[in-house]
Amino acid sequence: MLLKSSINDLKKVLKKENLLFQEEERYCYAQDSANLKDKSNLPDIVVFVESIEEVQKVMRYANTHNIPVVSRGAGTNTVGACTCTKGGIVLNFSKMNKILNFNPDDMTMRVEPGVILGDIKSLAESVGLFYPPDPSNFKVSTIGGSIAQSSGGAKSFKYGTTKDYILSLKVVMADGTLMRLGSGTIKDAVGYHLNQLIIGSEGTLAIVVEAELKLIPLPESNAMITAYFDSFEDATAGVNGIIRERIFPATIDFMDRNSITTVENFYPSDLKTDKECMLLIEVDGFEVSMDTQLERVKKALLSNKASDIVLLRDKEAMEAVWTARRASYGAAAKLAPDVVTDDIIVPRSALSKMVCGCKEICRKHNLQVCIVGHVGDGNVHPQIALNLDNDEEFKHLTDAKSEIYSLAISLGGTISAEHGIGIEKLSHVDKIIDEEVLNSMRKIKKLFDVGNILNPGKIFKM
Repeated sequence: MLLKSSINDLKKVLKKENLLFQEEERYCYAQDSANLKDKSNLPDIVVFVESIEEVQKVMRYANTHNIPVVSRGAGTNTVGACTCTKGGIVLNFSKMNKILNFNPDDMTMRVEPGVILGDIKSLAESVGLFYPPDPSNFKVSTIGGSIAQSSGGAKSFKYGTTKDYILSLKVVMADGTLMRLGSGTIKDAVGYHLNQLIIGSEGTLAIVVEAELKLIPLPESNAMITAYFDSFEDATAGVNGIIRERIFPATIDFMDRNSITTVENFYPSDLKTDKECMLLIEVDGFEVSMDTQLERVKKALLSNKASDIVLLRDKEAMEAVWTARRASYGAAAKLAPDVVTDDIIVPRSALSKMVCGCKEICRKHNLQVCIVGHVGDGNVHPQIALNLDNDEEFKHLTDAKSEIYSLAISLGGTISAEHGIGIEKLSHVDKIIDEEVLNSMRKIKKLFDVGNILNPGKIFKM
């Protein structure tokens, strides 16, 4: 725990109104969006930084006194990535929320880490440009958190994830040193790409204080098809059929029967509850291509036993379906006091086995599960509803998650596609990463952060 003298020292170099040190204030920053049974330690102090120079001041002080530092954006991650395992300082970036430069000609945007993803998207789209990464919480999550977790979203199948749209980063190291990583150009073949090493490192290697983003032209038009199937095998066959038609959808998401029914009870959206699953397919491109794309998609779906196919071109109607899909996690909270969401990914050819296996595992452990995900890239999100205060249910959850991860690995997949590891999956990392590789990661961590003060206790054990 920080001594009172340390808090007084920080008061001397930072604005007093930007420091929270009362217990009730710190409590709010002890958790993120992970639904964890074991509550984390409280931070000793929360610092709202307003500039790169202030971040450097905090890091120099923390490094000198060996104080843990945890960076925090909106706290929307679901793996405990910004919880305080060892107390220390929380760096809150909500006041570093400026768009510093927007260059439509170069199709770039330079931003501070606290900028909301939804604001980046809106500004880009106002001039016909596009920032594709779209995690379901993009209306509140920050670019800094998105970089830390290497977040993805529904459009990852066609457009990639956060790592594909970072041109350069400014980062503050554990000792307060400021570095720029990457050139800011579309192509860069000079030296190691250390900016890519920072993406997805969950704040354990350096603190992102500025990012230069790549934008692309906004598709002229988009349209949507929803289709229902009596089996998940038919649904995945339908997706393969779409690809054989040489159509590359922007999104191919799915909801299983449990998630559809739960959403309808929570947020009525006229979804069909009598089918095993629903595909939500969005195509984009030039307006003149929309009818052709939709007809080819429809043909592929019908040839694989789809029913109740609905074509949507109206923006409001499409957004209503997306709202229903994004409401699946909140809707699952109607089933039990707590909901734990997960994130695994397998090759698309193994997706039906993964989904069916996940259902069977949860059934065996008497757990309620609603499954949604991104069919295009094989990403599955089981949403398990239970009472975390019930020790028996929690034991079933622990066992089920371990079995789900083992199944994903056996099918050629991995234990996280876009949520990260944090503390929630730390004990499972050695199932997927060899010890030799983990040792190399530990060496990199020590090189960047000698004192292990940057978000300690996350991703892997030191």
